[in-house]
Amino acid sequence: MRRRRGALAAVLAALAVLLGGGPAVAAPDPARPTVDLAAPTPTAPLPGGPPQGSGPGGVTVGGEGLDTRGTVVVDGAPPVPDGVVAAGWLVADAGTGDVLAARDPHGRYYPASTLKTLTLLTLAHRLDPALVVEGTAEDEQMEGSRVGMVTGGRYPVSLLFQALVLQSGNDAANALARAFGGTQATVQAMNATALEMGAFDTVAGTPSGLDVAGQSSSPYDLALFFRALAADPLTAGILATPTAEMPGVEGRSTGFQIQNQNPLAGYPGVLGGKTGFTDAARHTFVAAAERGGRRLVVSVMATENVPLRAADQAALLLDWGFGVPPSLGGVGTLVASAADVTPATPSAVPSPAGPADVAAGPPAPSSPASGGPPVLGAVALGAAAVAVVAATLIGRRRAMRPGRRRTRPAPGAPPPGRRGPPAAGPGGSPSTRR
Repeated sequence: MRRRRGALAAVLAALAVLLGGGPAVAAPDPARPTVDLAAPTPTAPLPGGPPQGSGPGGVTVGGEGLDTRGTVVVDGAPPVPDGVVAAGWLVADAGTGDVLAARDPHGRYYPASTLKTLTLLTLAHRLDPALVVEGTAEDEQMEGSRVGMVTGGRYPVSLLFQALVLQSGNDAANALARAFGGTQATVQAMNATALEMGAFDTVAGTPSGLDVAGQSSSPYDLALFFRALAADPLTAGILATPTAEMPGVEGRSTGFQIQNQNPLAGYPGVLGGKTGFTDAARHTFVAAAERGGRRLVVSVMATENVPLRAADQAALLLDWGFGVPPSLGGVGTLVASAADVTPATPSAVPSPAGPADVAAGPPAPSSPASGGPPVLGAVALGAAAVAVVAATLIGRRRAMRPGRRRTRPAPGAPPPGRRGPPAAGPGGSPSTRR
């Protein structure tokens, strides 16, 4: 309802401008939230929880059923297992795109190393796998988890992709970004990829996922990324690689083997998984599995190691999801691309801004128009705009289907549909940043 009022208000404001003889141009889209590399590195989850993301004009990507900070479950499905305590999660049928259940699906959480799924998705078909990248001192000094690159070592891109996924190597992420033209170019490409896919909750600030003020992703977007990785033979092969060999460097190190650290490597039908942890993100995880020709994808964000690890919660959701009949459909859908996302209004309505802790960019500069139409023409255009939006809003209200989902708020969360913060996860054990 808030977005409908906002849309109508935007059109009325534009009408007022037209009647006043002002420029006959629609208000420009505000800039997307962005990172602030000059801000202090976040060291804890956002106070009060993360903001809720949305698509163009404030639309809920994947359907209005996913506009919730609580838990939503497809109608007719059994209850979600009690052990799933993460602040945000989602489980979906990767084939049909049906979202079977979710909690705070569009919460813009810190992603930690699950953001490397977007790094891989962005670079896998843009870098020559045979290209050799030389290790640098910067690679050696990367914060958090490293695969063990050394200065002067020579590493093929294909091996660096494996190191990125198998061992969550931040040094490998740094080297891959350098091969692509640098961190800035890589982050720009990652954000462009996210937008093309309809992942509007994601704002990449690093190729590794190390915390940066304003960086974010969501359970919904992580599911989009991993669904795409599992469907692409090249990246699916990387996800499923059990081991790889790092070359020795004379005088510095001997060769050694790296192993796939996916904690669900033994799960029946698993297609791959990616862990993440930082002080601000806490534990995150995304994975996919297939049984009987049916493929599911699951994402878990902002949780602790107790009472269950993120991966164990994901396993519970996969088990549950495989037991949900496909005939029940979903509470929403994973979009195939941004082309599937229809803006809420023809003119831009500002998307919900994050709290002060999340850096946001300034509004995009607008170019002045060269004069407006005559007053009578402006009135006609304005009246038509109001009529179109009013008809759209009425149509959207009629199109909403009741009874297709069951919503219950997460512990401590505001009622579904409100854009307040989600409940915080329980305490847990520390772990290495990755």
